[in-house]
Amino acid sequence: MDAKARIDELRKQIEYHSNRYYNEDNPEISDYEFDQMMQELKRLEQEHPQYASGDSPTQKVGGKAKRQAGVLVRHNVPMLSLQDVFSKEEVIKFVEEMTEQLEDPEFVVEYKIDGLSMALRYEFGELKLAETRGDGINFGEDVTENAKVIRDVKKKLKDSPEYLEVRGEVYMTNADFDAVNKMQELSGKKAFANPRNCAAGTLRQLDPSITKERKLSMFVFNIQQTRGIAFETHTQGYEFLKKQGIPVIDNYQVCKTGEEVWNAIEAISENRGNLPYDIDGAVVKINRYSDREKLGATSKVPRWAVAYKYPPEEKESVLREIELSVGRTGRITPTAVFDPVRLCGTSVSRATLHNQDFIDELDLGIGDTVVVYKSGEIIPKIKMVKKDMRPSSWMKFKIPDFCPVCGEKTVKDRDTADMKCINPGCPAQLERNMIHFVGRDAMDIKGFGTVYIEELVRKGYLSSVADVYDLKNHRDALIEEGIIGKEKNTDKLLLAIEKSKENDAYKLLTGLGIPNVGKTAARTIMRKKRTFDCLMEASLEELQEIDDIGEISAECIRHFFGQEENIHLIKRLKQAGVNMECLEEESKDARFSGMTFVITGTLPNMERKEAAALIEKLGGKVTGSVSKKTNYLLAGENAGSKLKKANDLGVTVISEEDLLFMTKDET
Repeated sequence: MDAKARIDELRKQIEYHSNRYYNEDNPEISDYEFDQMMQELKRLEQEHPQYASGDSPTQKVGGKAKRQAGVLVRHNVPMLSLQDVFSKEEVIKFVEEMTEQLEDPEFVVEYKIDGLSMALRYEFGELKLAETRGDGINFGEDVTENAKVIRDVKKKLKDSPEYLEVRGEVYMTNADFDAVNKMQELSGKKAFANPRNCAAGTLRQLDPSITKERKLSMFVFNIQQTRGIAFETHTQGYEFLKKQGIPVIDNYQVCKTGEEVWNAIEAISENRGNLPYDIDGAVVKINRYSDREKLGATSKVPRWAVAYKYPPEEKESVLREIELSVGRTGRITPTAVFDPVRLCGTSVSRATLHNQDFIDELDLGIGDTVVVYKSGEIIPKIKMVKKDMRPSSWMKFKIPDFCPVCGEKTVKDRDTADMKCINPGCPAQLERNMIHFVGRDAMDIKGFGTVYIEELVRKGYLSSVADVYDLKNHRDALIEEGIIGKEKNTDKLLLAIEKSKENDAYKLLTGLGIPNVGKTAARTIMRKKRTFDCLMEASLEELQEIDDIGEISAECIRHFFGQEENIHLIKRLKQAGVNMECLEEESKDARFSGMTFVITGTLPNMERKEAAALIEKLGGKVTGSVSKKTNYLLAGENAGSKLKKANDLGVTVISEEDLLFMTKDET
């Protein structure tokens, strides 16, 4: 690949991942991987200045200010990012450059907290505004009401300068993050991937009570602007803030030489595991404000500071056990259980081992010392085995040829390395089926968490998904045993179960877990067949006449409804009052019939779900990935890799305005 092509590719990838990080609070790659791409792009742009562009990610700061959480406000002082460095040599070079340009400079080395930037504006000692970083240059979001419920944010200062603006990092302690995820699990909601994502999403909540409940914290790391008060140095400003009761970065150090700065960075690294919160680096900044003013800033970064980024965390642990779990389809998944280690803000003690081939590749056995890391700083994985630390009694682990739950003999899945239990009465498959049935994409029964399902199956209350609707008959026993909680929680869940009976029939079809029939296919099928009675009577040929239902899906549907136990299941659900009819009106306008759309990026005025609903109403199909079969890519800002693929394949790319024009009679 030539330099121009690589530069273009990197710019698109960085824009995509920047949007995932700053705007969606849902990164797909680690900070380290992102930083490496950015460093490569910077190097290529320096080597090939003819390809310079003001639109390059190297010339931009942060993300795009979002309107959903609050009103946009203009920054008084730009909230710039920092130049990243990754080696001792780069740190020493920065110190040397500062020493050449300044007279006897001092350097402050402090933690780089992994959170979300926020600025606070005080007028005569009263908090008037809190704003997020937004685009870093012009606009941020007004999050004042949420900031006021953060325990570390002072609403009123003891001393009252005419104007004071400070910038800090909103974050979550590990303990508070664990507590939030525990509540998410109990409520049947998706857990947050890491403290940073949780803090970012919480600060943008429209309801301040949620922000207060989740117990965000904040450190101030810079004084942005003052009137009526002045400071000579950064540390002098810190002392003033401390007297106001404003938390500042812990254990900062003032240094004079490059070696002192590097020693301080290493000391922070050694203490990372002991901190109650996440850090992803160390910041080195000039102490005197007059020196900072002299140095100034580029369009993206201040010249008076750098951020040293630590490499991805890897920790050693001892493998104690390999658990075998049975999924909804009978697939047996081995999971490594090792001594807990803390990585990227969460305590990790488990990692999937996929199948026997993966175990063989690692050459893994009980008692091995393993190196653990988090892929994308989210998913725990085992990187390697420390074979020189292997115990004398070691044996390579082999998955047995019988189900670990029901004891029935297993079979090897064709064309894969997976082992499967094919016993339909296996209790483990029942649990997974139940979890799928009550999940968001299926019957969407709020608050019906995994813990409840496991206990209800174990105690015999659930042996079929139809039993969910019989739980109301066991209300008193459930309350007495405390399986779901006390009276209030039990009644709340029973009410949610009753409410789910009103769902559109496609949700029930999704919940049945028929192989090759997901939510999109189920919706298409029910729009065509309208009722379960018609669906159950449909022949193989009739099913294949439905858009996007191929031979395999049709055979799976016929097989499911051809079994006596499933016919009985549908009968029980119908008797319980579960809706069996399509509630969506059959659209007379099917202008998008046979067309496939993909939606990517941030649309200017519509939510993606709203656009998808409009397309589907007119007979179109919305999928998640671009292929040769895609007719249109609806692209918003930061469209990323899907836009590139669409262009490569010659797929027509449309905007929100184009879509509205195409559907103008329906909007």
